[in-house]
Amino acid sequence: MDANTIQILISMVVYMAVVIGIGALYAKRANKDSESYFLGGRSLGPWVTAMSAEASDMSGWLLMGLPGVAYWCGLADAAWTAIGLAIGTYINWLLVSKRLRRYSVRANNSITLPEFFSNRFREKNKTIMLIAGAFILVFFTVYASSCFVTCGKLFSTLFGAPYVVMMIVGAAFVLLYTLLGGFLAESVSDFMQAIVMIVALTVIVIIGTVQAGGLNAVLDNAREIPGFMEFFGLATPTLDANGQQIVEAGKPLFGAASDYGALTICSMLAWGLGYFGMPQVLLRFMAIRKEEELKRSRRIATVWVLISLAVAVFIGIVGRQLFPTAHLTKPGAENIFITMATSSLPPILAGFVMAGILAATISSSDSYLLIAASAFAKNIFQGVVKKKATDKQVMIVSRVTLLVLALIGVIIALDENSVIFSIVSFAWAGFGATFGPLMLFSLFWKRINKAGAIAGMIGGAGMVFLWKLVISQLGGVFAIYELLPAFIFSSICIVAVSLLTKAPSQEVLDDFEAVRAGKVED
Repeated sequence: MDANTIQILISMVVYMAVVIGIGALYAKRANKDSESYFLGGRSLGPWVTAMSAEASDMSGWLLMGLPGVAYWCGLADAAWTAIGLAIGTYINWLLVSKRLRRYSVRANNSITLPEFFSNRFREKNKTIMLIAGAFILVFFTVYASSCFVTCGKLFSTLFGAPYVVMMIVGAAFVLLYTLLGGFLAESVSDFMQAIVMIVALTVIVIIGTVQAGGLNAVLDNAREIPGFMEFFGLATPTLDANGQQIVEAGKPLFGAASDYGALTICSMLAWGLGYFGMPQVLLRFMAIRKEEELKRSRRIATVWVLISLAVAVFIGIVGRQLFPTAHLTKPGAENIFITMATSSLPPILAGFVMAGILAATISSSDSYLLIAASAFAKNIFQGVVKKKATDKQVMIVSRVTLLVLALIGVIIALDENSVIFSIVSFAWAGFGATFGPLMLFSLFWKRINKAGAIAGMIGGAGMVFLWKLVISQLGGVFAIYELLPAFIFSSICIVAVSLLTKAPSQEVLDDFEAVRAGKVED
């Protein structure tokens, strides 16, 4: 390990020490009871609510996955995804946040998403809670594995150590931090990490643009590649038999631009639909101390997302000018941010920028693991298996669950050739289709009933797997992002089954009307 690498390591260690310090600071408050551990006692301010929601949502794919897509095939895929996410962020804060905050209190002070859905329909046998908890376990384990892949790629690229060893080290750090502090520590540190992420992105894109010869030079280079700077076309790297881009005379080869039609655009914009079902974001709506503060949070979150997504996409464009042959495979392209940072900054500063990737990864993976653990401990163990379980027992079970989930996530992440963007897109579709339509109908349609809710969850999740693994393989019009057809199918299931079965009880209808009228309690 040379002197530069040691300086980078020191910077990252300092950052990690600060993160652990935050966890230790809030550990006592977090472990007071299960509500404090899983929802922070509904005490978040508007800035922490907004920044932690976006940091926990974006994860390492913002600094590695999204720039990697732009670097590999140009503007279209990355830009339309970013546009969909920006629109989805704003609409989610505008429509869902206030009513969910109010409804979660009305629904017997629900502190987890499965608990809210169960209490929303006043079910006694906890079927919805069990199904929702099970799906959270499945999709968040996949999500957490994408964060571990990010850690492995980051550390192995920086320090030249084996990927698997570095991935396990990163996973162990995330697990330690999550066990220590709970939701409150996670949210406060996510606020700090959101700042680190946006600063890191901005610094790298400015320095990279200057080194590339200015904005015009970057754009001129990108326009020379067929389809690279088009919104309605896609660059196509020319690959050899091993999936590696061919280089001739020092330049990577590209084929003719691929068509990028309206259906593909709608497919990428559909990323925005995922927000309505993202537990890590929805929980922040439930955890804010006052409903009135959500308006300020919405503005903060929207500005952060617009800047971060735009800069992340442009980093991939700049990287293609600066390092055209540095990354010749699709998985390797996700390292372009690391390459730019380590090549253009002094080692100490590069270390802090690398901490931006670590920040993104930690802020997401701790959320994923914590929410998944709460789904099992609070909703399945206490809600179904042992209804009289004490708070202490719930906390013990949640920590054991964290260990098990982290282990499964590590196993999934063992493949060094995993593409972060692909893993995240599947889990995102899973949550968006399973919980998104259910959340919207639960908040805004009083005729939805328990049977419709169950049908919507199962139909949405099932269609994600079916479309991804079977239907999309047919190609053509079927080769679209699975979230779009699954979201539509889930919505149809909810409406059809609700109308064909018994209407909700009067108590459920009274709750709905009270929330719509702005009442939390009678």
